[in-house]
Amino acid sequence: MAAFTCTSRPPVSLRSESRIASSPSASLSARRMFTLSPDSARLRIRLSQSPSSLTSKVPRPRRGIVCEAQETTTDIVSIVNDTTWDSLVLKADGPVLVDFWAPWCGPCKMIDPLVNELAKEYTGKVKFYKLNTDDSPSTPSKYNVRSIPTIMIFVNGEKKDAIIGAVPRSTLASSIDKFLQ
Repeated sequence: MAAFTCTSRPPVSLRSESRIASSPSASLSARRMFTLSPDSARLRIRLSQSPSSLTSKVPRPRRGIVCEAQETTTDIVSIVNDTTWDSLVLKADGPVLVDFWAPWCGPCKMIDPLVNELAKEYTGKVKFYKLNTDDSPSTPSKYNVRSIPTIMIFVNGEKKDAIIGAVPRSTLASSIDKFLQ
């Protein structure tokens, strides 16, 4: 999962820059200056000056915003893969929630914060794991995972429930609550 940190270079006015980017006379490169690609490991976006200011004889200071995407991890949700699957999921005592995901999956990125919140809320009651389907393809195929995100709940090594797609937090919480005693 990627976290974005942005810094601005003075003077910058997002309101005036957004007018430049949305104006029909702005160049294609000026319109693209707001495009973010969260799939990149490292991302730098700079807002350039308007095309009309480039023809001016007076040099102006470069204005801009720099955004960087960096990989982040959570301490609560652990990683599971094909080799650790049996020992961490199937031989676990009590409920285990596994999030099948991939780094390129938009809906997976949408529910990641929800899974992390639930992992904090259910600490000590449910074990939470994430399985990257690109890195570990045999386990998802064994459980017929056809689309991601898929969240499966196992109790004492037996698959009890599957939630497919980006669902609200309340849906995830109620699915977990069914298996807590």
